Amino acid sequence: MKKILLFTIVCSCAVACSRNAVTGKNQLLLVPESEMQTMAASQYKDFLDSSKVVNPSVKDAAMVRRIGQRITTAITNYYKGQGKADVLAGYNWDYNLVESNEVNAWCMPGGKIVVYTGLLPITQNEAALAVVMGHEITHALARHGSERMSQGIAQQFGGAALSALLANKSQGVQSLAMTAYGVGSNYGVILPFSRNQEYEADQFGLNFAAMAGYNPQEAIPLWQRMEQAGGGNRPPEFLSTHPSEGNRIARLQKQMPEALKYYKPVSN
Repeated sequence: MKKILLFTIVCSCAVACSRNAVTGKNQLLLVPESEMQTMAASQYKDFLDSSKVVNPSVKDAAMVRRIGQRITTAITNYYKGQGKADVLAGYNWDYNLVESNEVNAWCMPGGKIVVYTGLLPITQNEAALAVVMGHEITHALARHGSERMSQGIAQQFGGAALSALLANKSQGVQSLAMTAYGVGSNYGVILPFSRNQEYEADQFGLNFAAMAGYNPQEAIPLWQRMEQAGGGNRPPEFLSTHPSEGNRIARLQKQMPEALKYYKPVSN
């Protein structure tokens, strides 16, 4: 029986490994993207219903929507040009600013984006916020949440339990999904993805912001302000899911020439 279970789990993981069209890397994805988007849409609605959403007519909320629309339009045009329009299959973009002191932002599968007001004093300008939103959008497009959820399922339940687990949509699944998306997390300054996922989101998010006409060079002072806001109260990098701000800035500086190739300023 144990051998059969092990064989089932191994086969499930092997079948679920696929190459991500955005990053070009192989991922373990036990949960279909359509299922992730369905769960995300439900949880997003619940979140908005229980949160203080800033009226879209307010200046900062209008800015969040403007940035979101510019970035997602640029991404859509880019992947259509690459013959990869299916990257955005099922996406129904939405952008909201929510009142919270938390320094955070996130993007759920299917393009559900939230920025917290507590982030704005650190971003300080539209281009810097665009860098953050590009980063969060990358987490969704690169299916980092699905990857984290799949890893959690594989660890906690094994591939053999996947069908029953998803069919029932238990509270455990909902909690696992919320953890995978990073919604409501107070740890770090953005979402607690792995360091590799964070670096991927930095790289592609920088490019996406530049494609939308935002100066990617704003990423450097942004992360310097993030570091100052943290006051040095961070664990050593090897104990953290996030890269240190210093390492993050160093990588962004190396990636800047690539991002600048995409950058064409656009007036608001």
